[in-house]
Amino acid sequence: MTTTSPNVPGSGAGTGRLPRFGVRETRKATVIALFAWIFAVYDYIMFGTLLPEISGHFGWGAAEASLYSTLISVGTAIVVLGVGPLVDRLGRRKGMIITVSGTALASAVSAATMNAAYLIGVRSIGGLGLAEQSVNATYLNEVYAVTDDEKIKKRRGLIYSLVQGGWPLGTLLAAAFIAVFLPLVGWRGCFLLATFPAIVIALLRRGLRETPQFELQQRMERLRKEGRREEAGRLAREYGVSESEAAPFAEIFRGPALRNTLVLGFAWFVNWFGIQVFSVLGTTVLTEGKGVGFTNSLLMFIVINAVGYLGYVFHGWAGDRWGRRNVIGFGWMASGVIFAAMLLAAEGTFAVVALYSLGMFFLVGPYSAMLFYMGECYDTRCRATGTSFINAISQPGAIAAGAIITAMLVAGADWGQGALIVGALGTFLSGFVMFGARKMPALAG
Repeated sequence: MTTTSPNVPGSGAGTGRLPRFGVRETRKATVIALFAWIFAVYDYIMFGTLLPEISGHFGWGAAEASLYSTLISVGTAIVVLGVGPLVDRLGRRKGMIITVSGTALASAVSAATMNAAYLIGVRSIGGLGLAEQSVNATYLNEVYAVTDDEKIKKRRGLIYSLVQGGWPLGTLLAAAFIAVFLPLVGWRGCFLLATFPAIVIALLRRGLRETPQFELQQRMERLRKEGRREEAGRLAREYGVSESEAAPFAEIFRGPALRNTLVLGFAWFVNWFGIQVFSVLGTTVLTEGKGVGFTNSLLMFIVINAVGYLGYVFHGWAGDRWGRRNVIGFGWMASGVIFAAMLLAAEGTFAVVALYSLGMFFLVGPYSAMLFYMGECYDTRCRATGTSFINAISQPGAIAAGAIITAMLVAGADWGQGALIVGALGTFLSGFVMFGARKMPALAG
């Protein structure tokens, strides 16, 4: 068997061992992925946090603002859904550059908002930033499978939890940033200033290396296009990968992948009822549902998301120890119960912050196990498509949550009732659904 590039798996002795990622480049990739996700979340959450201010500027009522947020979720879903096939075609490295660049663009153009239609259009671009987590999961799953860093390899779920923990860190950063700069530069200035960190991360990502798994897949595709199918088949058998041609969307709906695609897709759908209510629109829940002032809600949200980060680390560690599926399911069910208690029984700052923080611990924390679990559910041919597809299902969940809450507000319900029925109940249901997913072995090196 002949190969032409020293960088493509299959060259050399032909032992079937993929090229390795060194300790230094593995850790570099991990750190850059963390900061990329932090600033993607920062942009995404900043919109929800600033929505009360934007609504006040344009004179939108609560129901009207909820409608616009829902329409933005529609556009975001379309963008996120397109990222997976793009990454499976162009590569993980290029995909990561595209997603973080989209974060910078979304922040920049949001600063120029002049009406609702424009806001809906430009915030949909933020879907590129939201897709960051599925691209990170795809890339780091493959990197950790071939790394020479044994410390990371043995604790890959825990290490990935530190990266996925960028969600509460990004949320915390957005709340702190807005608390400091909103009085100084206004909501438009907050969006504009958020552009610069994402640009820096995009430039840093240009120095990352493509994964050998994707390079192997590319090599086999080139051989097939050249009519050298027998050689492509030998290469696939040598490395123990599928010999069939890549058809990413079809692959996630057939064979062993089908069950997890359906179960995880539905779990994400209903869990995003909780994410949309308690994380994206958390300041609204506190101001409208619990009667907290906007400035105090920002300060409380900082504390809440600091605790949420600890949830990521805990669930990453627990997933390695007791299985990712079980940890996710129990965590989300616990979160639903805790948020219901917060909405129904909590009175006073301490009680609200304590229960909200604990609910966030079990709501967002399981995503550190979830994203890595998703990467283990699919092979190289469709890994980015599978993770991005499930990730995109979050937005129909956000759309449904927004639509239900909007309808409830129009009908005379208050935010507390909407958060209970949509957010707390949806979160509990998502955990129950997770137990229908398959247990997956760790991605092999």
